[in-house]
Amino acid sequence: MNKKAPAGNPTQPRPNPLPGCPMAAAFAAVGGKWKLTLVYWLAHGESHFAGLRRRATPITPKVLAEQLRELEADGLVERVVTGPVPAPVIYRLTPYGTTVLPVVESVRVWGEAHLRRTGGVPLGDEAMHCAHPVA
Repeated sequence: MNKKAPAGNPTQPRPNPLPGCPMAAAFAAVGGKWKLTLVYWLAHGESHFAGLRRRATPITPKVLAEQLRELEADGLVERVVTGPVPAPVIYRLTPYGTTVLPVVESVRVWGEAHLRRTGGVPLGDEAMHCAHPVA
């Protein structure tokens, strides 16, 4: 177990690096290279770890597990064990996790505009594609 990644315990959120600062609290919860993308994918349906791993091929399994643990610790993602090992574990957004979806959609729309402005091309790979709006 990686000691740097907190165990998932939604009753004990991770500490805010700048106490009292809403921006720091927000970035602690959804900042990082992959968290908003993971929330985006989970907004389109629950998934097991292997499904997220296939979809997120540039993410190492270690980093994926760390990001999911942090999202779980902050109460945004729920980890559902479906049975005894080796049964798959399902990840899905919590009701609290759905409250960040307007932020995710705003970032996605801004990202589309930024790609157009900088001459970037949206990914053609459907697994990594993030062009579908979040409802």
